[in-house]
Parts: sequence; structure tokens; C-alpha cells
Amino acid sequence: FVPLKDIKSMTLDEISAEFSTFQVPAFRARQVYLWLRKGVTSFEQMVNIPKKLKEDLCKFFYISTVKIKKRLESKVDDTVKYLYELYDGEYIESVLMKYHHGYTVCISSQVGCRMGCSFCASGLNGLCRSLTAGEMLAQVEFAAQDNNIRVSNVVMMGMGEPLDNLNNTVRFLQLVGDLDGLGIGMRHISVSTSGLVPGIYKLMEYGFPITLSISLHAPNDAIRSAAMPINKAYNMQKLLTACRDYIQKTGRRISFEYALISGLNDSDACAEELAGRLHGMLCHVNLIPANPVAENGYKRPDPKRVQRFCSLLNSRGIVTTVRRTLGADINASCGQLRRKTLEKGSR
Repeated sequence: FVPLKDIKSMTLDEISAEFSTFQVPAFRARQVYLWLRKGVTSFEQMVNIPKKLKEDLCKFFYISTVKIKKRLESKVDDTVKYLYELYDGEYIESVLMKYHHGYTVCISSQVGCRMGCSFCASGLNGLCRSLTAGEMLAQVEFAAQDNNIRVSNVVMMGMGEPLDNLNNTVRFLQLVGDLDGLGIGMRHISVSTSGLVPGIYKLMEYGFPITLSISLHAPNDAIRSAAMPINKAYNMQKLLTACRDYIQKTGRRISFEYALISGLNDSDACAEELAGRLHGMLCHVNLIPANPVAENGYKRPDPKRVQRFCSLLNSRGIVTTVRRTLGADINASCGQLRRKTLEKGSR
């Protein structure tokens, strides 16, 4: 038994190389590649491909797709949340958000997550598997087709740790910008990491003009290690050193994500300490009033405390904004919908 290959994750050169082993004319490789970039979900949709070739393709390849399991549309804004089923019965989540500059899709990079951050619902069931580049692309394509819109921005902030799936993340970044397909430039893409330092250094070597987002969420090791197990392997000194190295190498500003949790990391003292840590760095802090997760009992601070924290950072020269909450009425934060579905299925 030879497992089928995910042809949607392949570059044109790779498809051409595969086709050459089957004595298939080179122009057919480009035809198939262009159909894949258009977002087709089956070989049967490739109308200018001979029937015999389509039958042969089915024997060696598959086109990674997402199948909609649940679609939730916000009544307070234009946010749409998707629960997708994959070919093997696993579930992932994705969110489409409308901003003044266009549409952004937040995609997942793994089924579940192994990082174990206590404030995040995505990792409560651990990691099942990583996604292929094609499965990441399919999330963007489906959202665009389902809503008849052009997606202008992608954030890799859904389920999973993108740098724990680095090869497929890099492949996705290379394919999503193809002008024959989605044509989303890397300057319009954010890749989030919980602080996988070796992955930051590996990503740095590619020199992609993406925005690197660091899930920081704490001003010191004591608070961060309690909430994020990865900090025990790569503490804040190692992480922030990697961030400074990344900025120096790429010239790109880093975005620090900071989920404000009432009574844990939202005090004036925390703001002052955080400002000291980030002093002089080309960065931006994105404050996120924490989404409640039933399993941990965390609560979001009141709006005055959020604004106070934001003002303190800005007064210390750290550019800081508060993320606008979208899709609050549909649990748009990642992991919650999948978890509820898994719980229902186990009953």
C-alpha cells in the first residue's frame, strides 16, 4: 500500500517532476497546478484534463480539502466561524473577520496543540496531528468562496503552533502568495508562536517579510511558566533575545500578543515590568481581554483596567493597542467549537 500524496501542497516544479515519471506531457502539470490554485476540490472539476489522466491522478494523489461541519455567523458583526472536518474525520476551526481594510482569515496549523497553554482551549485535548500546506490553503479558499469575497490578510493564530509544523507552514507561505492563486503577499500574513525559540531562528533564515507574532502574555518567568509550559524550556530571556535577533536580521517589527487575565497579569506592576523588558525593541503590543475558558476559571479585566494597562505601556514608549473583539456571540476564539463537538461525540 502506497499512501496518496497531497498534490495541493506541491509546487509546480514538484508536480512536473512527478508527472515526468509517468511520461505525462509537461504542459499538463501546469494545467493541473493552475486548477489547484483556483481552489478545485476534485480532479473531476479539471475540465481540460483527459479522463484517463484524471483516473490515474486519483490512484496516486488526493486534493486536500475542508468539509464544513458547522458555520456560525455573528449577529453583532460580520465574523463567520467555521468548524471543518478533514479527510480523516478530525476537526479544525477557522474564522473570517471583516475589517475596514478587507477580509482576514484566521487559520489553524494543527489539529489540537501540544503547547498546553492554560488560557487556550485549542490544546486541552493535546495534539492529534499537523496540517498539510494544502489543508491550510483550503481554509482560506473555502472562506473566500463561501462568502464570495477576496481574502486580503491571513493570520496563523488558530489551533496549533505554526512553528511546531514549520515545514508545512513555510510551504503554505510560499503557495498562498502565488499570483495564479490567492495572491496574498507575505506582508499581509502574520505567523504566531507561543515562543518556540529554535523555530524562530529557522524561520528567520527564510527572510520572509511576514509579521511574527509572539504569544507573550506575561512580564516575567514566574507568571509565564505557570500559564505557558513552553517557558520552562525557553524562558523570557531566551525568547526576547531570539526576538531581537529576528528584528535585526529581517528588519521587521514584532507583534507581542498579551492576553489580559484579571488578577494574574493585568496589574500596574506587570505593565511597568513588561515595558522594561521590551524597552528599545521594534515592536507592538496587542492587548487581548482574555476569552473565558470554562476549564480554567480565568476572567477578563474590566474595560478601565484594560485601558489603564494600555496607557501605562504607551506612556513608557511601547506602542500598544487593544484588540477589537469580534464574533463574541459565536465563541470566535479558537478551540472551543471543536472541543464541544468532541465532547458530544464521546457521549
